[in-house]
Amino acid sequence: MVTPVKFGIIGGGWRSLFFLRIAQALPERFRVGGMLLRNPEKGQALAVEWNVPVFTSLDELLAVPDLQFVVVSVPWRVAPEYLRQLTERGIPVLCETPPAPDLAGLLSLQPLIDAGAKIQVAEQYLFQPLHATRIALARSGKLGTISQVQLSVVHGYHGISLIRQLLGIQFENATISARAHITPLVVGTDKNGNPPAREQIQPSRQVIATLEFGDKFAIYDFAGEQYHSWIRAPRVLIRGERGEITDTHLRYLQDFQTPLMLELQRQDTGHYGNLEGYYHRGIIVGDTWLYRNPFPFARFNDDEIAVATSLARMADYVAGGPDFYSLAEAAQDHYLSLLIDQACNSGETIRSETQSWAF
Repeated sequence: MVTPVKFGIIGGGWRSLFFLRIAQALPERFRVGGMLLRNPEKGQALAVEWNVPVFTSLDELLAVPDLQFVVVSVPWRVAPEYLRQLTERGIPVLCETPPAPDLAGLLSLQPLIDAGAKIQVAEQYLFQPLHATRIALARSGKLGTISQVQLSVVHGYHGISLIRQLLGIQFENATISARAHITPLVVGTDKNGNPPAREQIQPSRQVIATLEFGDKFAIYDFAGEQYHSWIRAPRVLIRGERGEITDTHLRYLQDFQTPLMLELQRQDTGHYGNLEGYYHRGIIVGDTWLYRNPFPFARFNDDEIAVATSLARMADYVAGGPDFYSLAEAAQDHYLSLLIDQACNSGETIRSETQSWAF
């Protein structure tokens, strides 16, 4: 019998609920040993709703026996102090994104990187099924060397994370230019998925940026309303000299005279009379499974699958496994995202500089 991964949570906001839902749905895999909330009333409500112990001090949380790590899910400005306190006590940390609000905050974490602190960051998008499939294809060699990515899927540091993963970029510097465009858009659902009560048209701010990494480049294109709009679809283009991926369409050359066109086919159960229950099985390309859901039978959306993957990889990391999204990577992605904002606000082209976490 597998012993569930037991972890603590600091914070009680919207993102922390993902970890609670995952533990509730998969008690054989994950268990929340306790939560830390400074607000006693909110803590009591969460304790009742989710049947977890809630504490008001870090000492009380860390007194819970057999915690393997702690998830830090707090506002950006607060996260660095918790990272330092937990590291001083030798507690491994899975930190929500980003680990600090600005460049000064990111640089202040350098002593933790230098000391080899056991910290990973819960950047989930690279573990979502479709993105994970695209990354696997980009690394497979079928497309040749990836030289271009156009991404209109997620904001800021999340988008930069996917761009780096798809281009095969680590800490290379970038030349960045950006512009913002305001257009009208009918309001979609709210953050909790509730539909609009009436028709409203509001301004939508779209940021388009180019990032040039030597002979590789990316176009970042995103408006925040895409998360909740029924009419603003995500878009992805990944190009190499031997092929490309356009959204869920794959084109590549088997040889220089033989083009192949395949679909990234999502496999879900529960459709058209299927009685296996509703869950995501995986993604097939041609005759090959390129992605298999590591949590079959759980009724998770793609983001929950990705967060659960981060939890599982964190448990492996604590047990001696490899990094899966390091503090240095998270710092780099947020740094480049901050430069996009700077370029957009100033109208100037900006060149990134190699930061201390790159060494």
